[in-house]
Amino acid sequence: MSMVVSSIGQGLLWAILGVALFLTFRILNFADMTVEGTFPLGAAASVTALSNGLSPWLATLLGFLVGAIAGMITGLLYTKGKIPILLAGILVMTACLSVNLRIMGGSNVSLLGKKTVFSSHFLESLPKYFDSVFLGFIVIAIATILLIIFLQTDLGQAFIVTGDNPFMARSMGISTDKMIIMGLALSNGMIGLGGALIAQSNGYADVNMGIGTIVIALASIIIGEVVFGELTLNQRLVAVTLGSILYRFVLLIVLQLGFSTNDLNLLSALILAICLMLPNLSQSLKFDRVIKKGAAK
Repeated sequence: MSMVVSSIGQGLLWAILGVALFLTFRILNFADMTVEGTFPLGAAASVTALSNGLSPWLATLLGFLVGAIAGMITGLLYTKGKIPILLAGILVMTACLSVNLRIMGGSNVSLLGKKTVFSSHFLESLPKYFDSVFLGFIVIAIATILLIIFLQTDLGQAFIVTGDNPFMARSMGISTDKMIIMGLALSNGMIGLGGALIAQSNGYADVNMGIGTIVIALASIIIGEVVFGELTLNQRLVAVTLGSILYRFVLLIVLQLGFSTNDLNLLSALILAICLMLPNLSQSLKFDRVIKKGAAK
C-alpha cells in the first residue's frame, strides 16, 4: 500500500513538469530541451537557498524564478538570435550544468536536518508518503486552475493562436515573439518549481537529476492523451496529471517484475515509444479491418 501511495505522490509532483511541457510541446508545437537544464536548476537554487537559511516557500519560489529566466533566455535565442529552437534549448541546457555546479558548489547538496516545505507540522503528522500526495495535489490543482483561467483570457487566446498558426497570429497584430518568450518563461518556471519541490521531497539536489526529464514529462502527456482520447484543451491539462500518475504505476509494476532502478530511463523511453505508436497502430488495424470487410463483401 505504501508503494502505491508513494507512486501517487510522485505522480502528482512530476505532473507539474508534464503540464509545463504541455505549454510548449502541444500549444507552441515544439519540444523544449531547456527543461533538462531548468529542472536541476530549480532544484539547485532552492536547495542551496534552504541550506543558507532561506524560508522554504521563498526557496521554492526562487526555483520558479530561475527556471523562468532560463526559459526566457531560450526564447530570446530563438526569436531574436534566430537560433533553431532545439539548438537554443540545448545551449541553455548545457549552460545550466555549469550554473548548477556554481550554485551548489559541488555535484550535489543534501537537505539533511534542514526545513523544507514538507516540514510543516500538518504534513509531518500525515501517514508516510501522504505528505507528497497532499502537497502535490494542492500545487498541481492550483497550477492547472490558473492555467485554465489564463488560457481563457485574451492573452491566453493569443498564446494559443501563436502555436496554432503563427502567420495568422501576426496578421492579427499579435507579437508571436513575445508569446513564445512568455510561453518558454512560464513553462520553464513551472519546471524549476517542480525541480524545487521534488528535490525537497527527495532530500537533496544533484547536478545530474535532469537527465531524462523531458521523456518523463512527455510520457505524462502522451499517456494521458492515449488513455483518455479526444478531450477539450482544459480536460487535456487534467489528463496530463492523471497520465503522470498512471506512468508511475507502470514503473512500479515494471520494478515489481524484477527490473533494476538503473533501467528506469530505458524503460521510460520504451513506454513513451509504445504510447506514441499506439494511435498509429490502432488506425492501421482499423484500416485493415475495413479493407478485409470490403473484400469479404
